[in-house]
Amino acid sequence: MPLLTLFTAPKPFTDPHINIIQRNAFRNWMSLGDDVEVVVIGDEPGIGQTCKEFGLRHLPDVRCNELGTPLISSIFDLARSVNNSPLLMYTNADILFLPDLMDAVHQLTEEDRKFLVVGQRWDLDIKQPIDFSEGWADRLQARIQSDGKLHGQWGSDYFIFPRTCFKQIPDFAVGRAGWDNWMIFRARWKHWKVVDATRSITLVHQKHDYSHLPGGIRHYYLPETATNVEKAGGRRSIFKLSDATHVLSSGKLKRRSMSWESFWREVEIFPLVSLHSHVLGWLGFAIFHPLKAYQEVKGRSNSVFEKNKNQD
Repeated sequence: MPLLTLFTAPKPFTDPHINIIQRNAFRNWMSLGDDVEVVVIGDEPGIGQTCKEFGLRHLPDVRCNELGTPLISSIFDLARSVNNSPLLMYTNADILFLPDLMDAVHQLTEEDRKFLVVGQRWDLDIKQPIDFSEGWADRLQARIQSDGKLHGQWGSDYFIFPRTCFKQIPDFAVGRAGWDNWMIFRARWKHWKVVDATRSITLVHQKHDYSHLPGGIRHYYLPETATNVEKAGGRRSIFKLSDATHVLSSGKLKRRSMSWESFWREVEIFPLVSLHSHVLGWLGFAIFHPLKAYQEVKGRSNSVFEKNKNQD
């Protein structure tokens, strides 16, 4: 039985650059060792053929929304069904990991509480197939140091959690914004540890354009993102990495140090994550961000007005 089930739902392999970076990712994951089982989910063009070439487990029968976009709920359910590994890990199909991932995973198996592990990524331009022969990790680390750029704390490209967690997930659309933020929110709501592993897990995001999306529009602006946010419970459920409760650093899992900013953030979200009140959560947001709250209310009012006007 593997220690970790690493699963993903790739983009179509039709774009030449996407084809290169996703094949890089598959080779990278296969180099992580026997403790990892890689599971590829979806029936986008090229997935089945590539999985057969690499000898990876392929699960094509994923549920999709009305636009044909695979659903996160189905992706997670399928990955959970393939084995009994104690840990599961979702990652985007353009992500590369250094071997320190497995050091962290072995540490996490000793954790007896429920948790969610997330972390920042390094953005790197990669245009060609990567050589994963001996010394590949040192070569990739050198590229990170010379050309990589540490991404901000909004987007999350991987999640590690025990298989007892996240058994029920809304029907989010994969590859659209919002659902990754909900993962952090949900873990805080359930009082699980949310672990920022940026210092312990090194990952590379192979940069790409958005030509694979409808109209080439970034996923933030697609209607499915608005649907994701709605299914997440609204904008108050959009958490980011700075909402983590713990950090994994130098081989130790410890509570995150508290700054004044993070202290007041905890005060703001206390009614939401501890009292489980969306109403009080919105009130806390309004107290700390009155201008944003006013703009949000105004935007909603205008939206309702336009909707009623069009109906008339």
